[in-house]
Amino acid sequence: MPNSNTVVDSSTASRSAYDAIHPPERLKQLADKLEMNNPVFWISGSFLTLFVLLALTHPVALSSVVDSGFQLATKYFGAFWQILLLANFVIGLALCFGKTGDVRLGALSAPDVENFKWISIILCTLLAGGGVFWAAAEPIAHYVSAPPLFGSADPYTNAINALSQSFVHWGFLAWAVLGCLSSVVLMHLHYDKGLPLKPRTLLYPLFGQRVISGWLGNTVDALSIIAVAAGTIGPIGFLGLQISYALQELFGIPDTFATQATVVVFAMVFYTLSALSGVNRGIQIISRYNIILAAALIGFILIAGPTSFIVDSYVQGLGQMIDQFVPMALYRGDPEWLGWWTVFFWGWFIGYGPMMAIFIARISRGRTIRQLILSISIAAPLVTCFWFTIVGGSGLAFELATPGIIKAGFEGFNMPGALLAITQQLPFPTLISVLFLVLTTTFIVTTGDSMTYTITMVISGDEEPNAVIRAFWGVLMGAVAIVLISMGSGGISALQSFIVITAVPASLIIAPSLWYAPKIANQMAKAQNL
Repeated sequence: MPNSNTVVDSSTASRSAYDAIHPPERLKQLADKLEMNNPVFWISGSFLTLFVLLALTHPVALSSVVDSGFQLATKYFGAFWQILLLANFVIGLALCFGKTGDVRLGALSAPDVENFKWISIILCTLLAGGGVFWAAAEPIAHYVSAPPLFGSADPYTNAINALSQSFVHWGFLAWAVLGCLSSVVLMHLHYDKGLPLKPRTLLYPLFGQRVISGWLGNTVDALSIIAVAAGTIGPIGFLGLQISYALQELFGIPDTFATQATVVVFAMVFYTLSALSGVNRGIQIISRYNIILAAALIGFILIAGPTSFIVDSYVQGLGQMIDQFVPMALYRGDPEWLGWWTVFFWGWFIGYGPMMAIFIARISRGRTIRQLILSISIAAPLVTCFWFTIVGGSGLAFELATPGIIKAGFEGFNMPGALLAITQQLPFPTLISVLFLVLTTTFIVTTGDSMTYTITMVISGDEEPNAVIRAFWGVLMGAVAIVLISMGSGGISALQSFIVITAVPASLIIAPSLWYAPKIANQMAKAQNL
């Protein structure tokens, strides 16, 4: 009789021979894990591939088409987006402070994610790395060129107006559209009714079962994935450009494509590994340390920076924003300015809307509507505005004290230049600059892992997608970012403009929640005897 080792060796050899003769079987298994038979995968993946191919082969033509689409989107949808965001915020507040505020979501009697972890994930994912560089750049941009609603005034007033305008763009309206009314709809239809946790479910109250199975639902999901992928790839690419610029300024490391690509690969590895570990491990851990580092930097700047100006400008800036809230939210006097500022930001945030609502729904089981609205629509924006005052407000204080010292670094709309100009005025400038770069990177990593997880969850239909598809989409977004930055800033700029175009279908996907979220909330209030 043959010994056991002979049997094992024979079995292994036979299996190897079979794999060599029948490779399609192994490929089929890989294709199944990647969901390559899923129409949503093909629509979204093919579109991103086509975008990259056109960027490489016909960059001028692509830029022309994207610019035209950008202009059309801001012209014909800008006013709609402004009304959509304002209505979304106001209706959310009505649900929060009415009897519906006590409605508990997610078919759980208590939250399944503890408070600090929950708010950390929300702040880091929704604020993202853009909140670091824009916090430095936007206030000085509005100071140098006053928003048309305010016009020019004395330097101090200009500084307060600049902060108020920044607060509007990154405050209540921006946060509310990322996961309040739409998350209420999703959590009820998914956890209570058993419908899939996908963007298509947002349209179920309007179209019924037709949108759950069929081409309409596949199209809705694919458009949402394209929008959030574009919105995530852009910041990943900018991270490479920004960190590379800062490394040259601080340490003399050449600002080359090799450096930029290395930064992107580094970020890609981290956010992919974090996405592989899931919401309950990597995403939570990175978010927690993000918040700790941000809090440490806030404390340091409050002590070592222009403390009095930070406190005064935050209070005055918030007061002015609240006083002028509706006029600023609905301002239509200068379409060109709106296209490059308010409407651009609204398009960017709306593009994130459907997918971010899914992520919020995934991590918010057991929360009440009041907890959801107060945290996302009120508390998080107040924290964001304070962060903008800490970074951008310090820059304005330094500029007021020594005119030109921050403006010179920002010359040519140089966002990393503005940040470095501010950190160079603080004690331990090199150390603080490096910590800000680390914070920016970890913010991008948090957004990257969250959106990689959410994209794969939507495609696969599983709340814990397999490792292969998570890794594939994580690497794909990083690879696309590297290809685009290899073309120079034009590639990433085209993608940034394209983000606004993707907001057109995204806004139509989330708009029905304005009507259906209150209806659902009231139904749930009755069902829960509130």
